[in-house]
Amino acid sequence: MTRTALAALLLLAVAACSRGRPSTAPSPAPAAPATKSDVEYLRGRLLMVPVAGIAPEHVADTYQAARSGGRVHRALDILAPRGTPVVAADDGRVYKVGSNALGGLTVYAVDSEERFIYYYAHLDAYRDGLREGMPLRQGDLLGFVGTSGNAPANTPHLHFQVMRMRPDRYWDGAPLNPLPFLSFSGLVRRSTVDSTSVSR
Repeated sequence: MTRTALAALLLLAVAACSRGRPSTAPSPAPAAPATKSDVEYLRGRLLMVPVAGIAPEHVADTYQAARSGGRVHRALDILAPRGTPVVAADDGRVYKVGSNALGGLTVYAVDSEERFIYYYAHLDAYRDGLREGMPLRQGDLLGFVGTSGNAPANTPHLHFQVMRMRPDRYWDGAPLNPLPFLSFSGLVRRSTVDSTSVSR
């Protein structure tokens, strides 16, 4: 299926199931947009698609998708079967693990210089032992694709957002479209991690 067809399918499913409900994306911060140096830095990170088995060219661009109340998505929704491994897009550390009504089971991670924060939402489960502060290498298992939060029950996907880090409001930094920065297909780095061991 082409990227355009995937995008159309996802937009129809999300629109049908989430009318009148807020987006899972944190509200864009009233902050300056990313600078040229931010863009160059993020390009140099060579991000991995955060879903195992998905190549960059198969990720639909849902960043500008409309949401209720005239809002814009500001994130990517990466379709995959329920239970597909979700992996770290970059080296860094786990910043926050938690759940909320919109994103369901979520993980916030920061890059190694804590310049950007990566938001992973709608997980079905976390990997066993995932904890705040733990170091991450690109491709480390975080959890599994699902529909927790306000995701349509019949459309498992990962909501993936990249934001400029704001230590005072880590969930509310200025967002950037991750798609141009995705350089590698998703792959679970640690073969020793038992992908059936999960924490809900």
